[in-house]
Amino acid sequence: MCSITIRRMADYERDVREEVAEVFVDGYYNELSYFTEDRSTLKKAFRSLFSPEVFYVAEVQGVIIGILACSHHGQRAMPVELAPLQEAFGDKTGELAYNVMKNEFNPALSYDDETGYIECVATTTKARGKGVSTALMKHVQEELPYKRYVLEVTDNNQTALRLYQKLGFREFKRISEDDAEEKGFSDRIYMEWRKPDPRS
Repeated sequence: MCSITIRRMADYERDVREEVAEVFVDGYYNELSYFTEDRSTLKKAFRSLFSPEVFYVAEVQGVIIGILACSHHGQRAMPVELAPLQEAFGDKTGELAYNVMKNEFNPALSYDDETGYIECVATTTKARGKGVSTALMKHVQEELPYKRYVLEVTDNNQTALRLYQKLGFREFKRISEDDAEEKGFSDRIYMEWRKPDPRS
């Protein structure tokens, strides 16, 4: 694969919301298709919700193929709003989507100033297995000032779990999920990675 360029969404001169939405929908299509199977409607619903200050974008030859957000206690990656969801999905489904997603994406994080929270990691279908997520993770681990990085992954997402373990993340907490059968996973696994102390 050609070399991967990574930069913050906020640092683009062009409007990349549509391209970022396309990667997001591609990455989370299985979950999002619950609301509609129409990809253009899904892109319309989410394109205005990304927080460009905390999103990092991977591109190859000018094409965006991967995204990752590193949030903190003052800023979540994509606070969900009712209006764009209703505009895209209609009143009833829009309200359902809002109610389903607001608890996941809107609450402030309880972590301290030195902790970054990794969320919304996704790549396009074509770019999977080509090191894009690894490049994004290494970029934020090396370039951002946080001493500790935390993420959440579900127990059924073995591919992501293996990737995070390979990158040095370790499980520190596990929470059983209510309605596990309906949601398709049993546990939320919380993992952390700490920057090595240069003095040690």
